[in-house]
Amino acid sequence: MNQPELLALVDRLRGLPRETEWLEFKHNNTDPQEIGEYLSALANEAALLNQPRGYLIFGIEDASHAVVGTRFDPYTTKAKGNQDLLPWLAAYLQPNTGIEPHCLDHPDGRVALLAVGPARGRPVDFQGQGYCRAGTSKTKLANHPEKARRLWSQGVDWSAAICEGASLADLDPEAIAKAREQFQIKHPNQAQELTTWDDRTFLNKARLLRKGAITHTAVLLLGRSEAATLLSPAVAKVSWILKDAGNHELDYAHIGAPFLLAGDQLMQHLRNLTVRAMPSGTLFPQELSQYDPWVLREALHNAIAHQDYLRHGRITVVEFPDRVLITNVGDFLPGTIRTVIEQDAPQELYRNRMLADAMVELNLIDTQGGGIKRMFETQRRRSFPLPDYDLSASDRVQVTIPGRILDERYTRLLMQQPDLSLIQVILLDRIQKGLPISRDEHQQLKKQRLVEGRFPHLIVSASVAKATGDTARHIRERGFEKKYYLDLILQLVDEHGPVARKEVDALLLPKLPERLSEEQKREKVHNLLQELRRAGRIERQGAKSAPRWALLQSPASGRQRDC
Repeated sequence: MNQPELLALVDRLRGLPRETEWLEFKHNNTDPQEIGEYLSALANEAALLNQPRGYLIFGIEDASHAVVGTRFDPYTTKAKGNQDLLPWLAAYLQPNTGIEPHCLDHPDGRVALLAVGPARGRPVDFQGQGYCRAGTSKTKLANHPEKARRLWSQGVDWSAAICEGASLADLDPEAIAKAREQFQIKHPNQAQELTTWDDRTFLNKARLLRKGAITHTAVLLLGRSEAATLLSPAVAKVSWILKDAGNHELDYAHIGAPFLLAGDQLMQHLRNLTVRAMPSGTLFPQELSQYDPWVLREALHNAIAHQDYLRHGRITVVEFPDRVLITNVGDFLPGTIRTVIEQDAPQELYRNRMLADAMVELNLIDTQGGGIKRMFETQRRRSFPLPDYDLSASDRVQVTIPGRILDERYTRLLMQQPDLSLIQVILLDRIQKGLPISRDEHQQLKKQRLVEGRFPHLIVSASVAKATGDTARHIRERGFEKKYYLDLILQLVDEHGPVARKEVDALLLPKLPERLSEEQKREKVHNLLQELRRAGRIERQGAKSAPRWALLQSPASGRQRDC
């Protein structure tokens, strides 16, 4: 683009009544991290608003759109580690839709411009995090799942693409036979016809081929192990890792194509031990497996269906003594687990539409999108803690399947409360396990008088504790009134002072709420001591490195000052 064209472009953009989602004016803000995040946001917004480019322009004043000039030069500015800015941005902008740098000597001052191409088929991330704009404010794309869904829906389905160089000979005969069995289970009314179909006809019927051509979906689900190289640079691999309670690796195995058989192979590796529990509420314990096989398979198959294969990552299954953690690459398109549970309907958008459709046809995932809800209901019925979905990262989904009851009586009675919805049980289950919930979820539980405490340090309410028969635990978790702790400190200092901090900790830490971590308990003790010091009840004596606490005495009488 020559200088007259650049001048016309800048003046046209300045002439807009305000900044838009795909246009940002800056003066001299040259922080490389900020620039990368803006390019991600502008590329995504350009795609959503059907613009050919997103623009980050330096040397323009935000409010007036007047040219004020800039010292920023995209060609000479350095990024982190003294790297040149432009290649550094290109390396971390994924996928890189193209960055066009321009410099312009405008009549009113120097202007620099970075134009970025619109997202195509998927969101543009910077350093693994997607960004967008809420009005003219930059924010994380994860905060706006509806925009993420639109960006994915505009794209080409990688799983439906023809796998170049692949033929029927690259598909595994055992996997095809298994696929026929699963298809018959899903479609019993077509059992007779199925016997007459040759492999190509069957694979077309099962939505694995496109007009007879081998797709990425066919190779993923049915391909021979060596055929997975045809998917490169995508990775078709599930890694199982066995770890002990200390997070030390004990064993591992890699499961490749065909993914149709991955569930069976994973179950052969997992140590699905037997535990004793009383899910029926009787006095006679029953022996149950740690994990329900259907729940594990559903979690694995969801990871396969929703994996972002364009990120070239693998699915991981980490087995600990008390839980299984399954991770797939790619953000969670429905937005929240609550949306999935409450909607209880087919998902509107799949990252890999053809792969998901084929897995439905082969009876691997639920056709009505209710698989996740059924996972929760299955765990609830078994009186085991519910699955935990960690959606905090924008580039992965992690689901933990608990394999051990944390508090058998509490869990069993909580699950059996008929007045609690599944969503309420899920949230209370998270609180029981010390996991976070959102402020909105806290407010809803608080209105229903199901929780107590100050956000985010919550416990179940007295009414829930009473219903579950665990009132003692409720008191231990809630703790006592502040005056009780203050009086304990004063009594300790009065009778044994001056006392060191470790003596105060020894007295108070066992009595503080169980829901607090050790660090939070020590911070609580610190705050209590400071409150008494500010009130003139105690004083700190001795060296700063080894202070001791004593009652504050009146200088005249040597007696404790009345405060």
